Amino acid sequence: MKDEDGYVWIMARTDDVINVAGHRLSTGAMEEVLAAHPDVAECAVIGVADQLKGQLPMGFVCLTTGVNRPHEEIGKECVKLMRDKIGPVAAFKLVAVVDRLPKTRSGKILRGIMGKIADGADFKMPATIDDPVILDEIREAMKPLGYPAG
Repeated sequence: MKDEDGYVWIMARTDDVINVAGHRLSTGAMEEVLAAHPDVAECAVIGVADQLKGQLPMGFVCLTTGVNRPHEEIGKECVKLMRDKIGPVAAFKLVAVVDRLPKTRSGKILRGIMGKIADGADFKMPATIDDPVILDEIREAMKPLGYPAG
């Protein structure tokens, strides 16, 4: 947007695109679907390597305060919501409920680092990370989903 004084305001982030079995899919669009779930307060979607399809989407959801339902049930609802809104082409089946997402001190979610953890790749700890312990929490949340790879 451009305001009356000529200042330009950026209202969204550059979207990541993942390639799932030859289909280019927007992780931002998938995050919008997850955020529409009534129990989800915050979320992130990353692409993880898959031998058959190239990449698969993996979602991380933080629940709204006070939600006390089984995580598996919420995960299944998120998968169904994604299938209904984006379609089966998204191949969205990997959902982890987490307490928090890794962020920089300015609030940017470290999706790239999360993807490297899932793929078992080396990464450099960003100097701007708010709390490095969160990366271990994310790694643990991926284990029931069969990640990190390698």
